[in-house]
Amino acid sequence: MKLRSALTALALVVAPGVAVLGTSTDAFAATKISHATATSMFRQVGITWSSSGGCSDRNNSTCTSFDQLNLASAQGAQTLKGASGCALNITGGTETGHASGTYSHWNGYKLDYGKNTCVTNYIHNFSYIGLRSDGAPQYQSGSGNIYADEGNHWDVLYYNCGGC
Repeated sequence: MKLRSALTALALVVAPGVAVLGTSTDAFAATKISHATATSMFRQVGITWSSSGGCSDRNNSTCTSFDQLNLASAQGAQTLKGASGCALNITGGTETGHASGTYSHWNGYKLDYGKNTCVTNYIHNFSYIGLRSDGAPQYQSGSGNIYADEGNHWDVLYYNCGGC
């Protein structure tokens, strides 16, 4: 019985780390957070957000919502803010209206950031990995996250928290 308890305790300690192993294309069950949790995390580090509709309804494409955002995506935003030192304004979250797919905005893997010189210069230090199928130039950070230049904003795909 003591061996079983020890193995259970070991599994609880080791198991959470399993999700960080693998490649950036491995899909793992993600921890989802609420809009309120995400905005609190963003406020803590000085990240702002805006929407063309001035709202946060996930089912309205003119809103910017963080409902059902992956925790790793929110942490990735915090990492980007801290590592770059740039002003960050999120213009797109988990609201409807973005392209579909496994690694989509709706599924909590992506955030859009308004462009500014500081953010663009920082991202240009990452590895250029070619054009996305829609023609957007893509850059990949050392952690595997992908930054696509969509013209007036950066579309960021977070596979992980970016080294948080």
